[in-house]
Amino acid sequence: MVEEQLLTSPEAVGLDPEKIAVLLTRVQREVDEGLLPGVQVALARNGKLAVLESYGAANEDSLFCIFSATKAITSAAAWLLIQDGRLDTSEKVADIIPEFASNEKQAVTVEQLFLHTAGFPSAPFAPLDWNDPMRRMQRFDQWVLNWPPGSRFEYHPTSSMWVIADIIERRAGISFQQFVREQIAQPLGLLDLFVGLPESENFRVLPNEHVGEGLTDEDYTRLGIPKPPVTEVTEEAILNFNNPEIRAVGVPGGGGVMGAGELAMFYQGLLHGGARGNQIWQPETLASVRRIRTGEMRDAMFGKLVNRGLGIIIAGDDERNYRGFGKTNSADTFGHNGAGGQLAWADPATGISLGYCTSGHDRNTLRQGRRGVAISSFAAVCLA
Repeated sequence: MVEEQLLTSPEAVGLDPEKIAVLLTRVQREVDEGLLPGVQVALARNGKLAVLESYGAANEDSLFCIFSATKAITSAAAWLLIQDGRLDTSEKVADIIPEFASNEKQAVTVEQLFLHTAGFPSAPFAPLDWNDPMRRMQRFDQWVLNWPPGSRFEYHPTSSMWVIADIIERRAGISFQQFVREQIAQPLGLLDLFVGLPESENFRVLPNEHVGEGLTDEDYTRLGIPKPPVTEVTEEAILNFNNPEIRAVGVPGGGGVMGAGELAMFYQGLLHGGARGNQIWQPETLASVRRIRTGEMRDAMFGKLVNRGLGIIIAGDDERNYRGFGKTNSADTFGHNGAGGQLAWADPATGISLGYCTSGHDRNTLRQGRRGVAISSFAAVCLA
């Protein structure tokens, strides 16, 4: 768990216990109802962890797969290379990874990888192929574009982050898992933040399971909302992360393993540029990566602005709930949630950061989305 000296009382960092109680009641509800098997939630402020509560099958030492919330961690590792002048977002990917240039991909830029505008949202990659350098390059070589790079936004569940991880390895000279460990997890004091889980820690991970019943086509029609498109994030793909071999890979777009406390404290690190006297990210770096770079680009499902920074999402306008934030979050809130309802953000206006993890993946996407918005909304107003 998060280092003991970082634990403090809510009052010591300006949080209101009564408001926290309201948040925790909401968090616990689906566990008490028997829907979610295990849940953990954490709040942090002023560089300290103030709330860490576990429910159901979870305890304070439990770990969870955080799925796409991993993207912010992989991105934050790449920010260090940008900060040091070892990587530029305007570079062509093919100039760094020559094997990537095939099938007219030579125009793809590093920035487009982070923004989900690179043009290959569904490019296939089997996680265990990562361990075979030849097979890894064969995958990159085989990928084709769905549309011209930079012409539109479409979420890349895993593909673009595989490329970013390879770039990290080439420019850093070590594995991206080691880079995350040495340059982020250890300096922040987050020893249970894993991107690439050691075999010895598997017993602590709550297994992913699917719960509830999904909405039918008739339900979507009746509710007047579009049915989510079919992507690579299938039920089978989610359950694959119960495999220790896949956990060990540390899938850069979705395979991070940690607790809610590590998530909340990682975002404290992003708010303050570091922790424990270690300056990791410079203020200019953090200002740059939190700049919205996608302009007027909108998602295909709801037609809402996507508000993408460099590997993270910015809350923005009063439709921020469509981007996974609470209605009470400030416009400057930034973060990245994960499949199954994982929540992770920091709000510069209040200094609060939230981590929420669950092993139960609700098939009812509307209920899952509303749960996330409610929890974030309660968390965002916990200042005393």
